[in-house]
Amino acid sequence: MKFNWKRALILLVLFFAGTTGLYAADDTPIDTGATAWMLTSTALVLLMVPGLALFYGGLVRTKNVLGTMMHSFVAMGIISILWVAVGYSMSFGGNVLGGWFGWNPDYFFLKGIDTNIMDAGIPEYVFSMFQGKFAIITPALIAGAIAERVSFKSYFFFIALWSVLVYNPLCHWVWASDGFLFNIGAKGAIDFAGGTVVHISAGVSGLVAALYLGARRGYPYQVIRPNNMVIVMLGAGLLWVGWFGFNAGSSISSGLSTAQALVATQVAAAAGALIWIIIEWVHQGKATALGFASGILAGLVAVTPAAGVVQPYGAIILGALAALICYMAIQLKNKLGYDDSLDAFGIHGVGGIVGALLLVFFIRPSWMQEAAIAAGGSWTIWNQLGVQALAVGIAVAYAAVMTFVIIFLLNKVVPFKATEEEEMAGLDRSYHGERGYGMLNAN
Repeated sequence: MKFNWKRALILLVLFFAGTTGLYAADDTPIDTGATAWMLTSTALVLLMVPGLALFYGGLVRTKNVLGTMMHSFVAMGIISILWVAVGYSMSFGGNVLGGWFGWNPDYFFLKGIDTNIMDAGIPEYVFSMFQGKFAIITPALIAGAIAERVSFKSYFFFIALWSVLVYNPLCHWVWASDGFLFNIGAKGAIDFAGGTVVHISAGVSGLVAALYLGARRGYPYQVIRPNNMVIVMLGAGLLWVGWFGFNAGSSISSGLSTAQALVATQVAAAAGALIWIIIEWVHQGKATALGFASGILAGLVAVTPAAGVVQPYGAIILGALAALICYMAIQLKNKLGYDDSLDAFGIHGVGGIVGALLLVFFIRPSWMQEAAIAAGGSWTIWNQLGVQALAVGIAVAYAAVMTFVIIFLLNKVVPFKATEEEEMAGLDRSYHGERGYGMLNAN
């Protein structure tokens, strides 16, 4: 057989890359498996943003489909730059101003982390980008509560201010090593992948914004139907797929905890979807596609804070309970008449609270044993429930107050609500000069 010099050279290069190239400039070993998974998870979380755009875009009227999808896509641009500039530093830097947020000069525009390899064996660049995707999707969730009537210009500035003043401090409190909620109690407030930081903050902020704006023209007397349930279902499917990166990626590893979070994510979503359509069967006589999609989200939201600490049976129960309670919250909204357009609070806010509080009843015994050791004695689920309730209460109060302040001040400069003429013409035509579909009389 003829000797293949080219193949031999390639194998030689790969050999040395495998034996010496796994180390950074400071000789910290890189875990290539964990890094590969975290790169994948980062992409999966970003996939959730166009998934959210499709989900929200299909639920609004035809004249608002592009404007609503732009609420998600523009967040990818604004928050990406803000996160690299100051967001990562504010979230994961050392305490400043009494721990209100963090700061690290090396994190400013990520200028000091070129060769940093974290203890988990992944480049800090990867971790910063993974966390940045959470920062992107969180303000985009708020748009569901104010769809079809918010000024695009005002929304543009709102999500920038909200990200800096609400998301970054909450992220620091819960996930930074010196954040006060990270260190409260035996092992801190449990928020594995963002029930408090992401869903509760976005849901509560969406409710405040919706109440400030008031209802859409004709709501609740005029029936407002989704323009395209096909893309709603496609969006829900993409969210489900992306959520594996959202939850399983939050293990910041590629091992047992990753697998545990992945399984919990799958079964919670399935339980939420099934329970929602069963409730619809009983209550309305029909199982709807929108109900199935809503149940998926309810289950996923509820398991988000719990994915790393509950076993599969606990994730199933959390998904089922979230579907029931979120369904009831939406029915209550319909009776009260406030216009949370696409149920951002009813699913994300309520589902996040359900998951953050009820997870304590399904925590793995091994976690509770570690908590007891950390506490220097006993540590019960009731102790942890108190910690969870405190974290939820702080997140709700802080997000609500700061959101109101931001909108109130912003409204003085740029009107927050679309004018009557703009709302009637539709967001697509008024703010973007385009149409989502080629129909002349789209409404």
